[in-house]
Amino acid sequence: MWFFARDPVRDFPFELIPEPPEGGLPGPWALHRGRKKATGSPVSIFVYDVKPGAEEQTQVAKAAFKRFKTLRHPNILAYIDGLETEKCLHVVTEAVTPLGIYLKARVEAGGLKELEISWGLHQIVKALSFLVNDCSLIHNNVCMAAVFVDRAGEWKLGGLDYMYSAQGNGGGPPRKGIPELEQSADMWRLGCLIWEVFNGPLPRAAALRNPGKIPKTLVPHYCELVGANPKVRPNPARFLQNCRAPGGFMSNRFVETNLFLEEIQIKEPAEKQKFFQELSKSLDAFPEDFCRHKVLPQLLTAFEFGNAGAVVLTPLFKVGKFLSAEEYQQKIIPVVVKMFSSTDRAMRIRLLQQMEQFIQYLDEPTVNTQIFPHVVHGFLDTNPAIREQTVKSMLLLAPKLNEANLNVELMKHFARLQAKDEQGPIRCNTTVCLGKIGSYLSASTRHRVLTSAFSRATRDPFAPSRVAGVLGFAATHNLYSMNDCAQKILPVLCGLTVDPEKSVRDQAFKAIRSFLSKLESVSEDPTQLEEVEKDVHAASSPGMGGAAASWAGWAVTGVSSLTSKLIRSHPTTAPTETNIPQRPTPEGHWETQEEDKDTAEDSSTADRWDDEDWGSLEQEAESVLAQQDDWSTGGQVSRASQVSNSDHKSSKSPESDWSSWEAEGSWEQGWQEPSSQEPPPDGTRLASEYNWGGPESSDKGDPFATLSARPSTQPRPDSWGEDNWEGLETDSRQVKAELARKKREERRREMEAKRAERKVAKGPMKLGARKLD
Repeated sequence: MWFFARDPVRDFPFELIPEPPEGGLPGPWALHRGRKKATGSPVSIFVYDVKPGAEEQTQVAKAAFKRFKTLRHPNILAYIDGLETEKCLHVVTEAVTPLGIYLKARVEAGGLKELEISWGLHQIVKALSFLVNDCSLIHNNVCMAAVFVDRAGEWKLGGLDYMYSAQGNGGGPPRKGIPELEQSADMWRLGCLIWEVFNGPLPRAAALRNPGKIPKTLVPHYCELVGANPKVRPNPARFLQNCRAPGGFMSNRFVETNLFLEEIQIKEPAEKQKFFQELSKSLDAFPEDFCRHKVLPQLLTAFEFGNAGAVVLTPLFKVGKFLSAEEYQQKIIPVVVKMFSSTDRAMRIRLLQQMEQFIQYLDEPTVNTQIFPHVVHGFLDTNPAIREQTVKSMLLLAPKLNEANLNVELMKHFARLQAKDEQGPIRCNTTVCLGKIGSYLSASTRHRVLTSAFSRATRDPFAPSRVAGVLGFAATHNLYSMNDCAQKILPVLCGLTVDPEKSVRDQAFKAIRSFLSKLESVSEDPTQLEEVEKDVHAASSPGMGGAAASWAGWAVTGVSSLTSKLIRSHPTTAPTETNIPQRPTPEGHWETQEEDKDTAEDSSTADRWDDEDWGSLEQEAESVLAQQDDWSTGGQVSRASQVSNSDHKSSKSPESDWSSWEAEGSWEQGWQEPSSQEPPPDGTRLASEYNWGGPESSDKGDPFATLSARPSTQPRPDSWGEDNWEGLETDSRQVKAELARKKREERRREMEAKRAERKVAKGPMKLGARKLD
């Protein structure tokens, strides 16, 4: 029944895009762009319309249709589907562009590199070798119009219309019907193709005598192809071998990379590891389309099924730069999320180091539910490098964390690291990171955490941590009330004005001047109070933070970069952390910072605060770190030795022992009080002994240079949650008792000295008596 007949063209799962066909192809075919109806994926569709009286062409088209279905090779146009009716023939292949159109587009975009051409010709010759040597077939149609390029830049051999058997089966070669294509064997036509790729359309056969722009390394082999004697023309396999010889046209990194990727499934794991390690160095010179469509799938496959591990990360993120946001989300992000759950330390630290390259593509639900729970384990890792890198990564993750993860979970880990971690650089970076993400915290968390955390940092025996504490106050200045500035922050900063490190004192003085200026401006005009404190109780916001946006980079870069460079620059210098920092020299690659002039008079209003140049925390910390040792030496020394100088090696204060820091997951646990008062260092003079009114001594050295490092705990009690100023009267009595004890000790020493003098005086007299006898 004719009305139930189905239209095969309508039911075909592919459809033509309504555009004019591309280019003029050899033979009867017209090339159209198309897509798969179900998925919309792009394809190319070769269409032949059957016309009355063209039986010969129809037979040629049907023979080509059959060849497309039966011939399968990576360098021959890939057949996907086909349709054959009485009215038409459709051959569906992978999406491709005719070589002529592709070359023209690349010339307009800046030209085609020789690397790409070398691999393209390699593919065409390899396809011919397959046909001639493996299938005993003569292509009989090698020309520019018979070569196509896919989206990865791979060259594919098509134009199978006039193919015939080299053994004579099935009769002689089919008649082409096109005079321009009536040429001799495939290798001669390959020479013509090479000439056209470099020089453009071939005007006449005589033009082959002039190589033109053909590279010199290819000219000898090209001449063999277009020679008049067919017997001299090499076999395709021999031609490849000649061009792949050392120094040959096809002997380069691009061709070698492609050949390895084609055989990657049979390579040994060690070979794959080495290949991926070296791949990232070459990607910059490779075509973008090749990286996106050929290298990237292999990288994803190697990670998913090949156990390649962390070595694929560097080339993976480098290739990811060529992707659109949508492609990155579809192809890279699922792999990244899976990588974070890996227990491989090398992969974890590389992910953290390269987080900046993909963080913008991660949405908040993914960060909070799939990434942060894995990243947070890095805070507890025994490897210092992983702990440090985990702290740094929080600067990128913080804007995407939810309330619980940011204000509870993260703060718990930061409190423990800042108080208990044995590595000074990690404690320092924890303070730095807290200062930078302070604006993202909730108002209640800021009030509870920031003042206490930065105050604790100012008592750290590691000098860069104390600098970080001062700059932390500066970076978050707009988050404190005027009462907190006057009663909690300034007393802490004033204590740092006698710090043994000049870099700490310098930053402390600058911060004090700015806080005082802010208080003075409000005192002069109380109406400014509301404006000055507008951010104190405001909700968390990325725009808050005042100077935080321009605050300096990391104080300490860690195990593999800064510290190792310093060891190479100062191999014989390993002083303790309490030494006075030396200004770095230009050879050390650390920038110096000029001392700022007093700006108290110019800072009459609070608006001048953000204009104050607080310098670079990185510069300040590095100037101190320039004399530190690495993780394995200076970083692993006992924590008590970090706070004792050469004059007090025999008397270690309990305050300097990190085990007395009580901050197990809470900002509010207080400091452990010292068990007893330690005697003052030798040479300490009482205030009453100084000549306050007499002439000054000629020695004008640094009065703070001989001070020991600030102990990890201050004598006055201090709670994480709030400053406790009670007990000052008790402290006063202790001071008086201490002064009395010192006077008694001084009298005792004087008496001992007098007795020693008398003994010395009697000695020579007895000796003289013995000599007279």
